Amino acid sequence: MKLHPHLVTSPPNRFAVALLLSAGLVSLFLPMAVVAAEAENTSKNQDNILIADQFNNRVVEVDPSNHHIVWQFGNGSDKPGPHSIVGVNDAERVGQFTLLSGTGIPPSNPPLPGCSDSTNGCPDNWVLLVNHNGQIVWQYGQAGVSGAGQNQLNTPVQAAVLSDFQRRHGLHVIIADQANQRIIVVDRAHRLVWQYGTTGVTGNGPNQLNNPNSAELLPNGHVLIADESNNRVIEVTTDLHIVQQLTASGTLNGVAFASRLSNGNTLITDANNNRVVEVNPKDVIVWEYATNKQAGSNANPQPTRAIRLANGETLISDQFNNRVIEVNRNKQIVFQQGILNVAGNGPNQLNGPYDAKKIGDFTGLIPPPHLDDDDF
Repeated sequence: MKLHPHLVTSPPNRFAVALLLSAGLVSLFLPMAVVAAEAENTSKNQDNILIADQFNNRVVEVDPSNHHIVWQFGNGSDKPGPHSIVGVNDAERVGQFTLLSGTGIPPSNPPLPGCSDSTNGCPDNWVLLVNHNGQIVWQYGQAGVSGAGQNQLNTPVQAAVLSDFQRRHGLHVIIADQANQRIIVVDRAHRLVWQYGTTGVTGNGPNQLNNPNSAELLPNGHVLIADESNNRVIEVTTDLHIVQQLTASGTLNGVAFASRLSNGNTLITDANNNRVVEVNPKDVIVWEYATNKQAGSNANPQPTRAIRLANGETLISDQFNNRVIEVNRNKQIVFQQGILNVAGNGPNQLNGPYDAKKIGDFTGLIPPPHLDDDDF
């Protein structure tokens, strides 16, 4: 889970949403009837929003027309288990399944929201793929156990499903394994097939990261990494060379997320500066939005995720303002889930939302393959 730059603890100074998903025996070519059924199902909730409600230890699917929760995973418990997701930082709908990142909540005194143990924290350290009934169909990592070995993670903050990687066909998953200071790609059999960052080593030299918070596979085969505590976004080749570094002309502070837009610009969540910026390939800011300017706002809401939607608007997880907002290019809020700077778990309430995605809209993100029950 990502505590971002403002809540610094232990190895990672930010708990981010780590989503790791790998799946076994996934056919990439499903029968047309299955694809049609998935398309029909997606069209029914095309405008719904999936939210990683971090400190409520749950993922919710919300109908934006009435703010009602229409689906949920996570019973609110701060203990790892088959029905819980602790300190969730990331969530993604993959066909009829949902990928979740159980990041965990670090030790803190007084305890952080969502965790009753100030001394030991509330670890989770796994990524789950669940069906609509909330049953786990695949997982990577071991509940409540941190590590760097096979099938082990330490504060996974974000993950995405790939249909192939480096011409290796079949399901792969890319994971921001934050406290292990690495980005990894694993295959459906839990084998590590690629890594950037030296395990357990913090730095900004070759093959080094400092609390990586997200990774996106680009159409050119490179990997875009939000290197949070190095205050940069880097684009690396799969043979581990940095080909681009973005810092918004040296102004970034706590990079929570980055995605490449179709116009070649890069959208960056600049958490410690309480803003979202869009920079061009020359690293010049061409658009920005601050989330702490509204009357009643938390002075330091530290937004964690910003995604440019197909309609040109931007969906922002405004973490410590306890809301998800959609803003247009003129910086007007056109949708809000949650009450400004009010934490809760009641109707239209959130607590530290870390990630939000519009279901079926993968603009700027890695589009996942189709998955079906027969794949597991």
